[in-house]
Amino acid sequence: MNLLITGGSRGLGLEVVRQQLDLGHQLWVVSRTNSTDLNHLLTQHAAACRHLPIDLAASASAIRQSLSVGLGDVAIHGVVNNSALAYDDLVTNLNPEVLERMFRVNVFGVMEVARFAIRNMLLHQVAGSLVHVSSICAHRGSKGLSMYAATKGAVEAFSINIAQEWGSRGIRSNCVVPGFMPTEMSAGLSEDQLAAIANRSALRRLVDVAGVAEAVDYLLSDRSRSVTGQNWIVDCGGR
Repeated sequence: MNLLITGGSRGLGLEVVRQQLDLGHQLWVVSRTNSTDLNHLLTQHAAACRHLPIDLAASASAIRQSLSVGLGDVAIHGVVNNSALAYDDLVTNLNPEVLERMFRVNVFGVMEVARFAIRNMLLHQVAGSLVHVSSICAHRGSKGLSMYAATKGAVEAFSINIAQEWGSRGIRSNCVVPGFMPTEMSAGLSEDQLAAIANRSALRRLVDVAGVAEAVDYLLSDRSRSVTGQNWIVDCGGR
């Protein structure tokens, strides 16, 4: 498969890239900047993995142009919308500029990538799969995450509706909804906070990044051919 993966330079996105390369797929990885780990994969899999340095906070036309140039005439079979900015604060401290940038990446960027991918799939008559990475905070409240959660709730609503819009053409859209994972996005939490989150889950641990990436793989693959418009919560049975 030819896969377009955003936010692939670190964390969950990097693990998705690693797993999909191991499965033999062709990847176009979008991120604003490169990373040492991604660069290693790009070197190791030079024929199968390409980096597209795109800032999803840019204008719609700039994103569209960069994707068009980067992918050329390639038919896309699957998309992983993983790019996201986290803005953790109480809403009473809202910073409009930071909030707008987060919405541009987490919502408008997701929509622009989906728009590009769906048009590509229609052009090439591909029954493809879009997988959007949401967050458990869109379902269970967490202090300081109301604004971030709002972006993920928007993505989930968007995913369900485009599943209805394009299902007749064989194009599927689903969300993976991870709980707290040990990634850079949760790096601001203390050990005590992480332990408290783990102890609230049925499995008494944080979510495994590789396990979430495997859920993404399932939704990309033909094994999930009857699944669309769903939110798959992967949170170790959190509450």
